[in-house]
Amino acid sequence: MNESAFVYTYTQVLETLRRRLREPPPARAQILSGPRQVGKTTLLGEIAADWANRAIYAPADIPEASLSGWWENLWGQAERLTVAHAAVLLIDEIQGLPDWSRLLKSKLDYIKRRRIPLHVVVSGSSALQLGLGTRESMAGRFERLRLLHWPARELVQRFQISSGAGVEQVVRFGSYPGAMVFVPDYTRWRNYINDSIVEPAIGRDVLMMETIRKPALLRQVFAVCVGHPAEIVSIQKLCGQLAERGALDTVAHYLHVLEEACLVAAIPKYSRKIVRQRAAPHKLVMLNNALLSVLGGGQEPPQAGRDPERWGRWVENACIAFAWNAGQNPCYWRTEPLEVDMVLDGSWGRWAVEIKTGPYGNRDLAGVLEFCRQNADFSPLVLCEAGYESVARQAGIAGVTWPSFLLHGLSSTPKVE
Repeated sequence: MNESAFVYTYTQVLETLRRRLREPPPARAQILSGPRQVGKTTLLGEIAADWANRAIYAPADIPEASLSGWWENLWGQAERLTVAHAAVLLIDEIQGLPDWSRLLKSKLDYIKRRRIPLHVVVSGSSALQLGLGTRESMAGRFERLRLLHWPARELVQRFQISSGAGVEQVVRFGSYPGAMVFVPDYTRWRNYINDSIVEPAIGRDVLMMETIRKPALLRQVFAVCVGHPAEIVSIQKLCGQLAERGALDTVAHYLHVLEEACLVAAIPKYSRKIVRQRAAPHKLVMLNNALLSVLGGGQEPPQAGRDPERWGRWVENACIAFAWNAGQNPCYWRTEPLEVDMVLDGSWGRWAVEIKTGPYGNRDLAGVLEFCRQNADFSPLVLCEAGYESVARQAGIAGVTWPSFLLHGLSSTPKVE
């Protein structure tokens, strides 16, 4: 795998971490961060199994970790393990330790100075993304790996399900691996998503990331985002739907915090001028479709053909979320009455993308054609249902089914036949 490629899936992160741990220790610490319930602890378990009796796994969010001497005893045990051979110390949920970055910096400097053959891997929630520790105290001492929301192909490979089942799972129930077992029982699945992911993330993780002066307002901002998947909503309109009023700057900041927590992305309008991009309304995208069901009043996820408008929104949300998680810098574009659902500018190339979940005609392609006329370095693309690719191709536009996109992205350049 190309080291410069965007690494975010479970398999990619696991392979990258294994490769780095084959380097001579002591090396830079590996900091694994990401949202809740995407498999960080399971991944550390696989690394521990690789190293067998040369590994120490220690969760830092257990009560014992707060006792005097726990930290020093842990490192003493790890150092003794290196007497006969190189070893690895795996510390899970390290953000649970007060002043963790200072403690870790001290130990990393110690093992480097003493040339102790010990690899160090720590994991934590997305709180690490904003932690000043990794930007200041830990500068030059670590490498970061982000494990983000699983794409459909990862579910297919890891759970050995069909491609169609993997795509349907991502759109209707999201891609949290731990929730897969509960899908047949919708009520139980929904409770799991709420109790194990949303509540801890909103009620604890986000509060650790930032000083949130109005936690109730933060929850309301999240709830409004859930109700408007893949919709363009201005900050002013969003504020108008909140029971608790808040300054525009505060609401905008809370949107940024939710994005850092890998819950919601406020996708900007495409513009070559940064000032205009910041001033324009944003498209709200839930970064895992499982989150769309949490505040849905118990309403089950839509199915194709039964609720076409809602189904279309969920498919569009899943496609944009997939691109965001894959590091493709998605935007949208709109100049009344024309609109482009998604503008991509990343390793997959530069694309103006229209997403269709039903029949469409040439008029529906006016937005991508006009955008590409104004921005000649972008190519038009339609994501559609199987059997409708020819409509796009007759208009001189590449066509790919959206299930294929959710499985493979744009790893190869779509062609116009």
